[in-house]
Amino acid sequence: MTADDAKQFAIANSLIGREDLYISSTVLLETEWVLRSVYRYGRARRIEALRAFAGLPRIIIEDPVTAARAFDWAELGMDFADALHLAKAESCEAFISFDQRLQAVANRIGQAKVRAP
Repeated sequence: MTADDAKQFAIANSLIGREDLYISSTVLLETEWVLRSVYRYGRARRIEALRAFAGLPRIIIEDPVTAARAFDWAELGMDFADALHLAKAESCEAFISFDQRLQAVANRIGQAKVRAP
C-alpha cells in the first residue's frame, strides 16, 4: 500500500496479480494500525487504502460484510479497531465497554449498541 520498499512492493504486487490471497480480519486490523502509527495516514486515507485493497479481484477478505461495516463506521469517526470488534459482535444483544468515546460514537452512529458495564 505504501510502496516504501521497491523490491517488496514488486513481489507483493506480482503475488496479488497472480494468486488468490486470503486476508484475515486481524491482518486488516494490523494494516490499519501500521498505516496510522507508522505512516501517519489520516483516517480517510487509511480507510480508502483498505477499501481499495479489499476490492482487488484476487483478494479474499475473511468476512467482507463485517469489514465493510467497520470501514463505514470508521469513516463516521469510530476507531477502526473498535469498529471491527463491534461489527464482529453485531449479533450480540449489546457490546459492553468502559470506553466512553466508543459508547458515544457508536450511539451517535446508531447502527450498534454499546453500553457501559
